[in-house]
Amino acid sequence: MNQKISNDTELLELEKYIEELETNGLTILPPDVTGVAPELVDRAASALLNRFTELTGCPISLAQGPLKALEWPDGGRARFVAAENAPDPTQALIQQLLQIDRSFRDLAVNPKVDFLVDHMMGPQTRGQGSARRLSSANSFIKWRGEFGYGPDLGLHPDQGANPLPWGDTALTANVTWALTDYTHEAGALAYVPGSHKRNSWPTPGAAEEAVAAEAPRGSAIVFHGATWHGAFPKQTPGLRLNAVAYYRHISVLPQENLRVTMADQPWEDCDNPELMRELLGFDDPFPYSEQGFPLPRVAS
Repeated sequence: MNQKISNDTELLELEKYIEELETNGLTILPPDVTGVAPELVDRAASALLNRFTELTGCPISLAQGPLKALEWPDGGRARFVAAENAPDPTQALIQQLLQIDRSFRDLAVNPKVDFLVDHMMGPQTRGQGSARRLSSANSFIKWRGEFGYGPDLGLHPDQGANPLPWGDTALTANVTWALTDYTHEAGALAYVPGSHKRNSWPTPGAAEEAVAAEAPRGSAIVFHGATWHGAFPKQTPGLRLNAVAYYRHISVLPQENLRVTMADQPWEDCDNPELMRELLGFDDPFPYSEQGFPLPRVAS
């Protein structure tokens, strides 16, 4: 895997995807563009299935999904399903992927994806390097279920916690790595093309405008934090599996306190330790934990 975007040929290769990002608020990079090998996808998928079984006690397979009946703790189902009479959720969220396996760290520093995220967020104030940082790395493991998020498809903008107006700069960016084929019937991500330009939450009837982000296994689905998105219900057997590298503008609060949670983890064990260090924010001046600004002393 290349460590950086190093020549004009690579830049020209990405022009199409930059244009799609600016026009639609979402683009899909296939594996032959990202350079991600099938072996890396296999490793990430296997790590997620093992982690699911470790946390739930339930064996699970790509072909069949969970192999035992599941029940949710009090309040657990409400995180996915708002309607009281809706069936139980048919998905689970696995968090803190960067700690689980190197494959997720390698995905987070993919140079082609990093270039697009950097393009959406731009430089810091006064040009002090790139503004993009990691916010979290999670996985939505999804199996067959007719309801999904309901008729509104769960449409939302990821940067919705930030006050309006947002402007053109992405305050967050989502890179969803498809670890299985993404199709409409298999519960693909749903999004409204061009919605990132509306600078608002979804309006009534937005689900009627939604289309599926269909992508082959190993693709990177990259989208702006203001893009309205959700997911279609999964109507096919087996799992829809992903690894979501979620990025933030340096001015935005992260979902996971990565400077703390990754400090004693093998964060250097990845394709680009220098970039990972930057994405984790280890050298950022904020938030500070001690007096770091120099002070004068009484002259001797």
